[in-house]
This record gives sequence, C-alpha cells and structure tokens, in this order.
Amino acid sequence: MAALDSDFSTCSALVVDGNPTSRSILVSQLRDFGVASVAQAARAVDARRQLEFRTFDFVLCEQHFPTDAMSGQDLLDDLRRNQLLPFSTVFIMITGEATYAKVAEAAESALDGYMLKPHKATQLADRLVAARVRKVSLQGIFTAIEEENFEEAARLCLERFEARGQFWLYAARVGAELLLRLGRCIEAQTLYKAVVDAKTLPWAKLGVARSQLEAGQINQATSTLEKLIGEDANYADAYDVMGRAQFELGRFDKALETYKMAATLTPASISRVQNLAMMTYYSGDHEEAEKLLDKTTRLGLDSKMFDAQTLVLLAFTRLGTADRKGLQRCYDDFLRLIDKDEGNARLRRLAAIVEALNLIQQHQFARSVDAVRLMAKSVREPEFDFESASNLVALMAHLSAKAIQLNELEETIDVIGRRFCSNRSLTELLAASAVSHPPYADRLRLAQSQVLEFAETAMALSLAGDPTNAVKNLILHGRDTLNSRLIDNAYQLLQKHSAKVKGASDLQDMVQQLKARCGPLVNRASLGEQKRQAGGLALRTGKRVAPEFGKLPEPPPASSPPTEELLPGV
Repeated sequence: MAALDSDFSTCSALVVDGNPTSRSILVSQLRDFGVASVAQAARAVDARRQLEFRTFDFVLCEQHFPTDAMSGQDLLDDLRRNQLLPFSTVFIMITGEATYAKVAEAAESALDGYMLKPHKATQLADRLVAARVRKVSLQGIFTAIEEENFEEAARLCLERFEARGQFWLYAARVGAELLLRLGRCIEAQTLYKAVVDAKTLPWAKLGVARSQLEAGQINQATSTLEKLIGEDANYADAYDVMGRAQFELGRFDKALETYKMAATLTPASISRVQNLAMMTYYSGDHEEAEKLLDKTTRLGLDSKMFDAQTLVLLAFTRLGTADRKGLQRCYDDFLRLIDKDEGNARLRRLAAIVEALNLIQQHQFARSVDAVRLMAKSVREPEFDFESASNLVALMAHLSAKAIQLNELEETIDVIGRRFCSNRSLTELLAASAVSHPPYADRLRLAQSQVLEFAETAMALSLAGDPTNAVKNLILHGRDTLNSRLIDNAYQLLQKHSAKVKGASDLQDMVQQLKARCGPLVNRASLGEQKRQAGGLALRTGKRVAPEFGKLPEPPPASSPPTEELLPGV
C-alpha cells in the first residue's frame, strides 16, 4: 500500500459507473490526483470479476445502474459476503440520490465514504486521504475485527482511548460496540460514560442507555433516554432505543407512541416506518397496520434495511380483509427475495407462512392444514425460534377462527407457550399473534404462569439451602419445556453454588446438552430480525487478513433486569 500522504503515485483504483461521462470524469480526477493505475467497469458484475483477481487501493462505485439488476449496494454486500474486499481498500459510493433511506443504508454498510453528485475534485481528494489516514491508524483494530478476534480488537480500542491516541474517540466507539457484542455490557457502559465525561457527545450518552438495556437495567436505560430526549427532542435514535425498552417491558402502548415520534422525525426511514408498522400490528390496529406495512414494502422492499417479517404481517392483514390479489403479491415478493438470496433459510420459513395463508384465502383448507401440521412438527427443534413461534401461532389462530378444528392444535399452543413464554413481554407478543382466536391467547398466558411457577419452586429450594435439587428441578422442567430461561437459571445456579451442588460436573453436562437443544436464549421480545442497533456502529467481519499499510508515526497523546428475572433471588 502506498505511503499515506497526498502522493497517490503507487495507488490503484477501480471506477464503477454505467454512465460513460460520469465514469470519464472520475477517471480524470483520479489521474489528476496522480493515481498510477485506474481501471474501469460499466457494470457492477464486471467490477466484481475484476475484484476477484485484483486488490485496489480505491473503489469508486455508482449506486444505481439503470440497465443492470445489481446495484452498487448489491455489489458491496456481495464483496463483503464473499470476503473479496479487504479492509485496506477504500470503498466510496457515489450517487445522485440524497434520500434519507440511501444515507441510512450507507451508514449500515460501514462505507468509507458516501458522496453526492455533483462533487468537486478537491472534495473527493480530501475524502480519499481522510479514509486512508484512518485506515492506517486503526489497521490493527480492524484487522482483528476482520479475523473475528473481538477480544483483541476491544483491547486495542481501550488502549487507544486511554492513551488519547489518534482517532481515540472513534476507537472508543468501536471498542464499546465490541464490548456489547461480547456481552460485557457493564464495561461498555463505563467506556461510554468516560466518553461523555470527556466530550459529552450524544452518541456516547445513547451508548450508556444501550449498555444499560443490554445489561437488563431497563428502568435505568429509560431514565437515561428521558434525559437525552429532554436535551434533544429531535434525536431520532434515542426514540428508537426508548421504544425498544418500552417494548421489552411489555408497554406496547408507550412503545407505539415512541415509534410514531421516531417515524415522524424521519418519515423516509425504512427501519422506523417498519418498527411503527409492526408495533401497530401487535397493538391490534390491523387496519392502520396494513397501510404502514404496505408503505414499508413499497418504500424498501429492495433495501437491505427491509425485514421480510413485514411481508408476513402484511399477508396476515390482507387475509383478514380478504384481499386475495394483495396476498398473492406478498407471496410473489417473497419469491423475488428468495431468488436474490436462495440460501436464506429464514426467507423460506417466512415464505411458507405466506404460502399457507394463500391456501386459506383460496379455501384450500386441506392443503393449509397439511402445511400447519408439517410446521408443528418442528416446534421442539433448535432452529424453531421465537419468530417462527409467533407466526405459527397466528396461522393456527386464523385456521381456528374459520372453524377448522384440529385436535392437536391446542397441544401445540401449549408446547409453544411453555417453551417461549418466559416473561410478560414475550407472552403478550405471542398472545397478540393469537388475536384471531382468543382462547389460544389464554392458553399462552397460562403457560407463562406454569413457567414462573417452575422458576419459583427452584428459587425456594435454593433459598432453603438445597441448590442441588433446585438445579435438578430446573433441568427436569427444562427438558420437558425446552424453555431456555429455565435452562439458563440452572446454569446460573451451578455457577453460583458449584461447591455445594452434588454431581455438579454431570449436571453441568446436562445443562450444556439442553442449551444445544433449546437453541439461542430467548429473553426479549423483538420486532422482526434485529438489524444494526439504533445508535450503533456497523463493523465489518470476515477472516480475510488485510495487506499491510505503510506505517505512520503515532502522534503524542493529547492532554487533556425488570421484576421478572431469570430466577429471582439466584
């Protein structure tokens, strides 16, 4: 890689633009900067072929290609997915579109730069130099991230922050994001607070709230957010996090108000309209939800910010209004999404739900019943997650509402309830999915009571000085229900009382086996698939090691949970 100053004489660049005039201007500007080698591509697919075999210092890529199915964003995502874009390469998206959605998508992609046409040559040069300076300075950190060595990357970030080295604030933000990813929420909170003390930056204050939320300190997070919103009533990210906190507490009405405010502040934000649409649906206003879900789909179906669960909920609303053509469009849209990402198992699961709804709409009840029975067979499988549960509950409720009675459906509802109804927010979200058939909602709430009873029994045994039987009790019920919270309670008890638990090693093995059977810990309700968290920083990962940069001397340091816990009392 070339030495890092205004000398680009040993650099190489690739310009990707379908417009010959725009491409010629960019090539001329780069040559005027002294870039030694400038390659060109008129289509994103041609650029990909070049990037398979060559590494460039700079890639300048147009976002929109009128005659090409692949956009600049598609190219970037494909390169990242296949590890064809080393950290050393500066990737700058150039576009004439200045919409909020495009800027938000650029932020989500962790681009090195996002330039709007028309731009001056000096602006481009400044952007290229600034991006390279930061890459050189933070190379060690981001090489560790690309190798998924997050512990080492976090350590390097903390060192940079404590020494107040070059880009120390950026390093602190990356470091805090890594600590959250590693589950070290309290350390992340401490780091964000240190940044607040040094610079009083809004993203750092929001980071404190995010860390509190991740640590289960929801009331503290809410208080932090209230202060932040009081200081800046237009800080949309703060409303996003506040809405999430209220949602996790099961305060759906409050969350709905908050998401409305966030969407009002940024009406072109796909993710915020999407959150509002889903929250409106789960709050029971399906008429308004249908409008918002449809708006989200029209606004962002082809965006990486779009969540396919939106299409599922839209399909449910259209079944409710007997909109046969609209429901078919939902299924057709799923086929388009699957065509672009054939290996995505989640998309196929969601599409199967919409296909079953289509069958109900067409009065092909025998086939829809067969589809539901097939899905019900997987309710105890590790890959059957909370999203799958809520969608299947809604599908079964629609069948029952149409007087299509299946003897095994109530038993399936009970199995789902005991597995996923660990707290109020999860239970109420599942109950909202069963709104078409209220008796199912009642059974789900009863299942939560049973799970809490199991946890309280174990707590009583532990407090009575019998942690061994407390752990055994939790394992017994965990095996029966596959409730990951009960299994995690058993794990916590073993960690806390290992010296007092008889046969702790064997019990630990049982817990680990059950964890594998249960799948990921489910302790929080969420709206669709979790994208980049509001106020968070997107980080590239991938085990491709970046080539060495030229070294620059380092400048001298500057002067300068809620009431329903996993197991109460443990």
